[in-house]
Amino acid sequence: MARSGRLRSGAAAKLKRWRKGHSSDCNPETRQHRLAARSRFCSRPAEKSNLTVDAVKLHNELQSGSLRLEQPSGSTQLRMEEDDAGEAATEKSSGTFLSGLSDCTNVTFSKVQRFWESNSAAHKEICAVLAAVTEVIRSQGGKESETEYFAVLMTTLEAVESPESLAAVAYLLNLVLKRVPSPVLIKKFSDASKAFMHIVSSQACSSSTSALRWVLSCLATLLRKQDLAAWSYPVTLQVYHGLLSFCVHTKPKVRKAAQYGVCSVLRGSEFMFGDAAPEHHPAAPSTAKFCVQEIEKAGGTKEATTTLHVLALLRDLLPCFPAAVVKTCCETLLRVMTLSHVLVTACAMQAFHSLFSAQASMACLPAELNAQIITALYDYVPSTSDLQPLLTWLSTMERAHINLGRLQKELCWAHLPRLFAAAMNCFLSPHSQVVSSAAQTLETLLSECVAPHMDDLGTISASAPAPAAYLCKMFRSVEEGLTYRFHAAWDEVLRVLEVFFETCGKQCHPIMRKCLRSLCDLRLSPHFPYTAEVDQAVGAAVGAMGPEVLLEAVPLEIDGKEETLDFPRSWLLPVLRDYVQGARLGFFTSYFLPLAAALKSRALEFTQAGKSVEAKIYDTLQWQVWSLLPGFCTHPTDVLGAFKGLARTLGMAISERPDLRPTVCQALRTLIHKGCETDTERAEVGRFAKNFLPILFNVYSQPEEDGGSSAQRRSVLDTVRAYLTITDPQMVCGFLQKASEKLTSPESSEFARLSILDLVVAMAPYADEQSLGSLYRTIQPSLQSKERSMQKKAYRVLEEVCAAPHAPCQAFVHSHLQDLQAALLDSLKSAASPAKRPRLKCLFHIVKQLSAEHEPFVTALVPEVILCTKEVSVGARKNAFILLVEMGHAFIRFGPTPQEAMQRFLLLVYAGLTGSVTMISCTVLALTRLFFEFKDHLELSVVEQLLQNVCLLLASRTRDVVKAALGFLKVTLLLVDTKLLAKHVQPMLEAVGNLSDDMRRHFRMKLRNLFTKFIRKFGFELVKGLLPAEYHKVLVNIRKAEARSRKQRALRQAAADTDEEEAPPAQPRGDSMEEILADSEDEEEEEEERQRSKEWRKQARQKGQAWLKEGEEDEPLNFLDPNVSQRVLATKPGPKRSRGVSHDFQVSEDGRLIIHEEEEELDDDEAKGVDEEMADVLQDVGLRSKKSQKRRFREEPDDEEPEAGTYPQYRAGGSGIHRPLNKEPAFGAEYRSKKGKGDVKKKGQLDPYAYIPLNRARLNKRKRAKMQGQFKGLMKGAQRGAKAGRRNRLKAQRP
Repeated sequence: MARSGRLRSGAAAKLKRWRKGHSSDCNPETRQHRLAARSRFCSRPAEKSNLTVDAVKLHNELQSGSLRLEQPSGSTQLRMEEDDAGEAATEKSSGTFLSGLSDCTNVTFSKVQRFWESNSAAHKEICAVLAAVTEVIRSQGGKESETEYFAVLMTTLEAVESPESLAAVAYLLNLVLKRVPSPVLIKKFSDASKAFMHIVSSQACSSSTSALRWVLSCLATLLRKQDLAAWSYPVTLQVYHGLLSFCVHTKPKVRKAAQYGVCSVLRGSEFMFGDAAPEHHPAAPSTAKFCVQEIEKAGGTKEATTTLHVLALLRDLLPCFPAAVVKTCCETLLRVMTLSHVLVTACAMQAFHSLFSAQASMACLPAELNAQIITALYDYVPSTSDLQPLLTWLSTMERAHINLGRLQKELCWAHLPRLFAAAMNCFLSPHSQVVSSAAQTLETLLSECVAPHMDDLGTISASAPAPAAYLCKMFRSVEEGLTYRFHAAWDEVLRVLEVFFETCGKQCHPIMRKCLRSLCDLRLSPHFPYTAEVDQAVGAAVGAMGPEVLLEAVPLEIDGKEETLDFPRSWLLPVLRDYVQGARLGFFTSYFLPLAAALKSRALEFTQAGKSVEAKIYDTLQWQVWSLLPGFCTHPTDVLGAFKGLARTLGMAISERPDLRPTVCQALRTLIHKGCETDTERAEVGRFAKNFLPILFNVYSQPEEDGGSSAQRRSVLDTVRAYLTITDPQMVCGFLQKASEKLTSPESSEFARLSILDLVVAMAPYADEQSLGSLYRTIQPSLQSKERSMQKKAYRVLEEVCAAPHAPCQAFVHSHLQDLQAALLDSLKSAASPAKRPRLKCLFHIVKQLSAEHEPFVTALVPEVILCTKEVSVGARKNAFILLVEMGHAFIRFGPTPQEAMQRFLLLVYAGLTGSVTMISCTVLALTRLFFEFKDHLELSVVEQLLQNVCLLLASRTRDVVKAALGFLKVTLLLVDTKLLAKHVQPMLEAVGNLSDDMRRHFRMKLRNLFTKFIRKFGFELVKGLLPAEYHKVLVNIRKAEARSRKQRALRQAAADTDEEEAPPAQPRGDSMEEILADSEDEEEEEEERQRSKEWRKQARQKGQAWLKEGEEDEPLNFLDPNVSQRVLATKPGPKRSRGVSHDFQVSEDGRLIIHEEEEELDDDEAKGVDEEMADVLQDVGLRSKKSQKRRFREEPDDEEPEAGTYPQYRAGGSGIHRPLNKEPAFGAEYRSKKGKGDVKKKGQLDPYAYIPLNRARLNKRKRAKMQGQFKGLMKGAQRGAKAGRRNRLKAQRP
C-alpha cells in the first residue's frame, strides 16, 4: 500500500484537472461490471437466475459438510452460474481424492483428519498420502490394521522421491509405528532400520528437516520396541549410534527429535519394564562415552555450543547410567565447570540437580559418589553477589543432601554442617532472593534430613559424640546468624531458628538454652523490628521443649516482690499462653499457682494502700498467669496424677472468683475434649463430676448480679454440657431427680426455675428411660403454661430428648409416642409464639419416626405448619419449612406410590387456599417450597392445576397473596422445562398483566425481575405480544439492560483473556513430545525457526557474558587462589539501576493515573444467577437465611439490586441548571480566614499547610525560568512571617 498523504508519481497533472466533488469523473469508458452491479441494486434481473432455493440449500449443506458427494442417479442436476463461463453440473461420483482420509477407520490417524482444512502444503501432502495408502489397502481387501499401514507405508517410503512426499510418509510412519505389535517390528528390524538409515544419510545435509526429524522419531520407536537379545547384535548398536550422532546436530528440531528419541530408548524400552529387567540399558555405557567424547572434543571453545547440547542431553540421561559411568560423566562435568563459562556452568549444575532429583538407585548413584560430588561442588560456590548461579547452587546442594539422606543417613549428617555454614554465608548477600532461598534450603534440610531421625536420638548435650555432634555444629552455624553482621537478614535467621526449635527442640534443648537467652535479650533491644518473629521462634521452642525448659533458661523474673514495675520478661506470658501444649499439668500447679496467688495478694495490698495503678498491673499479671491454664490442659502428659491436686483449686476459683470463671471453665472444657484421650483419663476427670457439677449448677442458678454476665452463664452451661459427656449416667439421673424436685418446689423463684430447666435440657439426653418418664410427667403441665419462657424451656426439653441418639432416649420416644402425639395436639392452642421454634423441631423429630398408621396425626399438623411459615421468629419459619418437607417425605413413606402420596398431601395443603388472607399467602409459600422439593414426584397434571390456581390468586387485592404468587411463578420459571412451560406462558403473562395499578407500582422491581426471566426463556417479542401496552416501556428497558450487560460481560471476558499470561512452552518430556513432533513443517516455519535461532543465539551471547570481579580495596586479583572461580560472575557487578515500577493503571491524556475503586467493578451477571435474583423467593420459602444477604450488603454497601442497577443515573456537572447542588467544599476550606487572606490555626486540629500544585506545564524547558521565579521568594517569605510572629508573641508575653 502507498503511504497516506502522498500520491504516486505522475499524478500531478491529473490532480490539477479535478474539481471539488468531481474526483471520479475521469473513470474509464469500459464500465460493464459497474453497470451490471448497478442494475442489481434497484431492479431484478430480466433473465432467469440460477440462484434458486435448492441451490442455496445445496451450497449450505456443502459448506457444513453434511452432504455426501455421491447422489442418486435420478437426482436433479442443479446449475450454478460462474461469471461468463459455461454451466457446470454435479455428476455422480464414487468419491474424491480424500475419500480414504475422511472415512479412514484406524484411530491412529484421527489427528491427521483435522489437517484437510489446513492451507499448509505439508498438511495437504500428508492427507493425500494417507488417502492413497488407505485406498491401496482397501483395494487389496485389507482390514486397515496398523501392520497393514506399516507395510504399505514402508513400501511407499522406498518409492517416493520428492522431499515433501518423503516427509509426509515419514510422519505417518511415525504415528503408526507406536501401535504396531512388537513382534512385527522385531522381525522387520533389519529391513526397516536399513531403509530408515538410508534416508537419514541422504537427508542429513538437506535444507529441509521435516523428513529427517520424522525418520529419527521412527528409528527411536523401532529401537524402543526391540527385546533385550536384539541389543547384543552389533547392527542394533550401529543403528542406535546413528540416532545418537544427531543429538549434536545444528538444526534445533532435528537435535531435539534425536535427543528425545535417545531418552525414550534408554528410559522407555519395553524390556526395561518386565520382570527380568536389567538395572540399566545395554546402550547406556556407549551413550555416556559418546557424551564425554563430544564434550572433550569441543574443549574450551568460546561458544561451547556442542558442549551445551550434550549437557542438555546428560541432564535427562544421567539417572539412567550405571555407577561407574556416572562417575566418569560427573568428573567431566566438573572439569567443564572450571572453564568459568557461565552457561556451561549453569547447564552442568542443572545436570547435577536432575541426577539428585531423580532419586536414582544405589546401582546408579552410590552414597559415596553422592558425597564426593557434594564435596567437589564446594569448589564452585558462586559469589554471594551473583544472583542466579548462587540460587542454582543452593538448589542443587539441597537436592544432593536430601538424596544422600535417603541413601545413607550417617553420611548425610556428616556433610550437613558444612552446607549450613555455606548457606549462612549466603545470608550476607545483597540480594533478598538469595537470603530467602538460603533460608528455605536450611528449613527444607531440617524437615527432610534431620526431623525423621530425631526420635532415634536421646537428649543431646554439647559434648555428645557423632551424630549428635553434627547437630551441635549445625545449630552453632545458625545461632551465629544472631550476631550483628547478619542484622539485615535477622527475620530469615529467626524463621530458620523457629524450624530448628520445632524439629530438634525436644532432644537438643541443652544446647539451645544459650540461644534462647540471646533471643530474649535481643527482643529487649530498643527499636528492635522483629519482635513478632522472636515471639514465633520462642513459641516454637515452648511447643517443642515445654515451658519448664524455657523458664529454666529464661526466668520469668516475676515473683510479686519486685521493687520496680518494669517486668522486662512479661512478654513471655502471652507467648506461653499461645504456644504451650503437651506440658505437665503438675508444673502449672507447682509453679504458676503460687505465683498467681502471690501476685493477687500483692494487688490486694496495693488496693488497700490506695495505689490503684500498681494494683491494676499486678491484677493483670495474675490474670495472665491464669490464662495459661487452657494451654496446659491441651494434651497434658500427667492427667492421672496431677488433676486431683488441681481440682479443688479450680472448683474454688469457679465459685469464688467470677473474674477467673470463664478461663477456668474454658480449661475444663479443653481438658475434657483435648486432654482425656483414654478411657482411664476420662474416668479420672469424670470422678470429680460430683464436685464440679453442683458448683456449676449453683453458679448458673444464681441471678446475674452474683452469677456474672450472660456470657459467663453461657460458658458455665457449655462446661456443664461438656462434663456430662464423661459423667456416670446414674449420677446424672440423681441430679435430674433433684432438679425435678426444685422445679415443683413453690419456694423456687422464676429465674431459678428457668435456670433449672436449662440444666435439665443439658442433662436430659444422658438420663435413663425411667428418669425420662418421671421428667416428662414433671414438665407436661408446663407445655400449656401461660408463662412463655417456661413453655419454651419445656419444649426444649422434649426437643433434646427426641433428638438424642442415645438408646434410652430412643426407647422413651417409641414407648411414649401416643402420649407425645396427644400432648402436642392438646397444647396446640396454648402454644406461645416463642415456643414455636422448639415445638416445630420436636414435631420434626417425631414425624421422622412415624409409620402409615399415624397419618391422621400428620394431617392434623398441616394447618399449624402452614401458618408457622410466617412466624415472627426466623428460627420458627425455618423449622416450619423443614417440618413441611419432612411431612412430604412421611407421606411418600406412607405410600402407595410417591405420586399418589404427594397428590394426597397437596390436597390437604390446598384447603388453606379457602381460608383467611394470611392463610392463603402462607399456603402459597408452602406450595412453593413443596414444589421446589418434590418436583420429581409431581405429575404434570398436578403441576398444571397448581399453576392455574396460583395465576387466579394474582387477581387478589392483598399484597401478601400477590407477593407469594409472584414468588411461585419465579420458582416455576426456574424449575420447569421450557417446552413444558410454553403452553402456560399466555395465561401466566395475562394474569400478571391484569394486575391493578397499585400492585404494579408496589411490585415493580419483582415484576421487572420476572419479566427478565420470561424474556430469557421465551424471547422479547413473545413476551411483548402477551403483555398490555403499559408494560412495553419496561420490556424495552429490560432488553437494553440485558444487551448492555452482555456487552460488558463480553468486554470483561476479552480483557481477562488478554491479561492472562501465556504459559511457557513445555519441555519435550513424555507424551507431550509426540504432540510437539506431530506439528508439520513448511517453508514458513523453517524461516521462523531461523529467525528464532538468530534471536536465541543473540540472547545466549548476552547470557554467556561473564564479568571478572576485581579484588577488594585495590587489592590485585590472585589467579592462583582456589576460590578464584567465585570472581567470575554471571551478574554484572556494581550498583543496579532502579527500574520503573509497573503500576498497571490507565493513564489519561494529560498524564494522570486513572484508578478505579474496587466497588465500581461489576460482578459477572451469570455468576449472580439464582444467588441474587432468586434470593428473596428462596428466603421466603426457607431455602436461604437473611444473614447471608445482610453480610453481603455490609461488604458491598454500594451495590444495588440487579433491577435498580440497570437504570442510568443522572449526575450533575457543569454550570447553570446543571451545576451540582451538593458541592463539597474545597480541600482545606475550613482553615480559610474569614477576615483577611491566608489560613488560620484551629484549636484541636492539625496545622494548615501550603503546597505547590502539580502542573505538567512546569516540565516545559522554555518556561523553566519563569516557573522558578514564582517560587524564589517562597521560603524567604515564610521565614519572615515566622520571625514576625515570634516577635509579636514575645511582645505579648512581656509585662
